[in-house]
Amino acid sequence: MNCADRLKAVADHIVLVDVDKLEGAKHLITRASKRGGKIIIAGNGASAAIASHVAVDLTKASGIRAVNFNEADLITCFANDYGYEHWIEKALDFYADGKDVVILISSSGMSPNVVNAALKAKAMGLKVITLSGFRKSNRLKKLGDINLWINSCEYNIVETVHQAWLLAIVDQVAAEKGK
Repeated sequence: MNCADRLKAVADHIVLVDVDKLEGAKHLITRASKRGGKIIIAGNGASAAIASHVAVDLTKASGIRAVNFNEADLITCFANDYGYEHWIEKALDFYADGKDVVILISSSGMSPNVVNAALKAKAMGLKVITLSGFRKSNRLKKLGDINLWINSCEYNIVETVHQAWLLAIVDQVAAEKGK
């Protein structure tokens, strides 16, 4: 696949989103903010970078409190004390409040730490938005209140589409707030 074909694949996947789910995710985010909650976003690798970008943009451009768990000291401390598979769920124990929304990103939808975080968030009564790709039957896709999935097994396509969908939500929230 050449560069033009890859760009077309990304564009095709971006517009294949279930718009009702994207609007639903936006609604969960704005409702949490109006109720005094915050948005917690987490993932691994590139998904963690996306989480950082979106958290900053939600806060700055949309006026919605958002955080991510990308601090090296937090990750290494919690992974050391609780195991890598459990560090995000333990971070939720310490940082999540009842009115929060948790956004979890995993290209494969199979990352144990992200899946465990989704299970923990649900057990805590938090609303959960998931973004995944690869297999339609991936574990994460079954755990959210809203599950956004891309039918691709190519990391860069999945990650680019996830970022585009999340930033579309940020831009829409900002536009509705007149920012």
